[in-house]
Amino acid sequence: MNRSWVLVILAGLIEILWAMGLKYSSSWISWTGTFLLIYLSFVVLLKAIKKVPVATAYAVFTGIGTAGTVLIEMIAFGEAFSWTKVFFILLLLAGVVGLKLVTSESGEKEGAA
Repeated sequence: MNRSWVLVILAGLIEILWAMGLKYSSSWISWTGTFLLIYLSFVVLLKAIKKVPVATAYAVFTGIGTAGTVLIEMIAFGEAFSWTKVFFILLLLAGVVGLKLVTSESGEKEGAA
Protein backbone atom coordinates (compact mmCIF):
# COMPACT_ATOMS: atom_id res chain seq x y z
CA MET A 1 0.00 0.00 0.00
CA ASN A 2 1.46 3.32 -0.99
CA ARG A 3 1.27 6.77 0.56
CA SER A 4 -1.75 7.91 -1.49
CA TRP A 5 -3.91 5.02 -0.30
CA VAL A 6 -2.80 5.63 3.28
CA LEU A 7 -3.98 9.23 2.86
CA VAL A 8 -7.37 8.05 1.56
CA ILE A 9 -7.77 5.78 4.59
CA LEU A 10 -6.66 8.55 6.95
CA ALA A 11 -9.17 10.95 5.39
CA GLY A 12 -11.90 8.32 5.87
CA LEU A 13 -10.98 7.88 9.52
CA ILE A 14 -11.09 11.64 10.05
CA GLU A 15 -14.52 11.62 8.38
CA ILE A 16 -15.78 9.28 11.10
CA LEU A 17 -14.72 11.81 13.72
CA TRP A 18 -16.41 14.78 12.08
CA ALA A 19 -19.58 12.80 11.42
CA MET A 20 -19.73 12.09 15.15
CA GLY A 21 -19.07 15.77 15.76
CA LEU A 22 -22.09 16.72 13.64
CA LYS A 23 -24.32 14.71 15.95
CA TYR A 24 -22.74 15.39 19.33
CA SER A 25 -21.41 18.96 19.12
CA SER A 26 -23.17 21.27 21.52
CA SER A 27 -20.82 24.20 22.07
CA TRP A 28 -18.96 26.57 19.79
CA ILE A 29 -15.68 24.82 20.71
CA SER A 30 -16.92 21.39 19.65
CA TRP A 31 -18.48 22.88 16.48
CA THR A 32 -15.17 24.57 15.66
CA GLY A 33 -13.38 21.24 16.13
CA THR A 34 -15.92 19.54 13.88
CA PHE A 35 -15.45 22.09 11.10
CA LEU A 36 -11.66 21.79 11.42
CA LEU A 37 -11.97 18.00 11.05
CA ILE A 38 -14.14 18.45 7.95
CA TYR A 39 -11.52 20.75 6.46
CA LEU A 40 -8.65 18.43 7.41
CA SER A 41 -10.35 15.35 5.94
CA PHE A 42 -10.81 17.05 2.59
CA VAL A 43 -7.28 18.46 2.57
CA VAL A 44 -5.92 14.94 3.13
CA LEU A 45 -8.27 13.54 0.46
CA LEU A 46 -7.14 16.20 -2.03
CA LYS A 47 -3.51 15.17 -1.48
CA ALA A 48 -4.47 11.54 -2.13
CA ILE A 49 -6.26 12.17 -5.41
CA LYS A 50 -3.08 13.43 -7.02
CA LYS A 51 -2.18 9.76 -7.57
CA VAL A 52 -5.44 7.86 -7.01
CA PRO A 53 -8.44 8.30 -9.37
CA VAL A 54 -10.89 10.71 -7.78
CA ALA A 55 -13.97 8.48 -8.16
CA THR A 56 -12.28 5.52 -6.48
CA ALA A 57 -10.72 7.64 -3.75
CA TYR A 58 -14.03 9.31 -2.95
CA ALA A 59 -15.88 5.96 -2.90
CA VAL A 60 -13.32 4.51 -0.49
CA PHE A 61 -13.33 7.70 1.61
CA THR A 62 -17.12 7.70 2.01
CA GLY A 63 -17.25 3.92 2.47
CA ILE A 64 -14.82 4.10 5.38
CA GLY A 65 -16.72 7.02 6.84
CA THR A 66 -20.10 5.35 6.50
CA ALA A 67 -19.07 1.95 7.83
CA GLY A 68 -16.99 3.45 10.63
CA THR A 69 -19.73 5.81 11.75
CA VAL A 70 -22.32 3.03 11.90
CA LEU A 71 -19.96 0.72 13.81
CA ILE A 72 -18.91 3.40 16.30
CA GLU A 73 -22.55 4.33 16.86
CA MET A 74 -23.41 0.67 17.60
CA ILE A 75 -20.35 0.01 19.80
CA ALA A 76 -19.93 3.25 21.71
CA PHE A 77 -23.22 5.12 21.62
CA GLY A 78 -25.87 2.43 22.04
CA GLU A 79 -27.30 2.38 18.52
CA ALA A 80 -29.41 -0.74 18.04
CA PHE A 81 -27.36 -3.72 16.83
CA SER A 82 -28.68 -5.49 13.77
CA TRP A 83 -27.19 -8.36 11.77
CA THR A 84 -28.73 -6.75 8.71
CA LYS A 85 -26.67 -3.59 9.35
CA VAL A 86 -23.54 -5.69 9.82
CA PHE A 87 -24.25 -7.56 6.57
CA PHE A 88 -24.62 -4.35 4.59
CA ILE A 89 -21.52 -2.81 6.20
CA LEU A 90 -19.57 -5.91 5.14
CA LEU A 91 -21.06 -5.64 1.66
CA LEU A 92 -20.03 -1.98 1.51
CA LEU A 93 -16.52 -2.81 2.69
CA ALA A 94 -16.26 -5.59 0.11
CA GLY A 95 -17.08 -3.04 -2.57
CA VAL A 96 -14.47 -0.62 -1.22
CA VAL A 97 -11.80 -3.33 -1.13
CA GLY A 98 -12.83 -4.43 -4.62
CA LEU A 99 -12.43 -0.89 -5.94
CA LYS A 100 -9.01 -0.66 -4.34
CA LEU A 101 -7.93 -3.97 -5.90
CA VAL A 102 -9.02 -3.11 -9.44
CA THR A 103 -7.73 0.47 -9.43
CA SER A 104 -4.18 1.05 -10.55
CA GLU A 105 -2.04 4.03 -9.68
CA SER A 106 -2.45 6.81 -12.14
CA GLY A 107 1.14 7.93 -12.52
CA GLU A 108 0.27 9.03 -16.03
CA LYS A 109 -2.16 11.48 -14.41
CA GLU A 110 0.78 13.63 -13.29
CA GLY A 111 2.45 13.50 -16.69
CA ALA A 112 -0.73 14.53 -18.51
CA ALA A 113 -1.12 17.77 -16.58
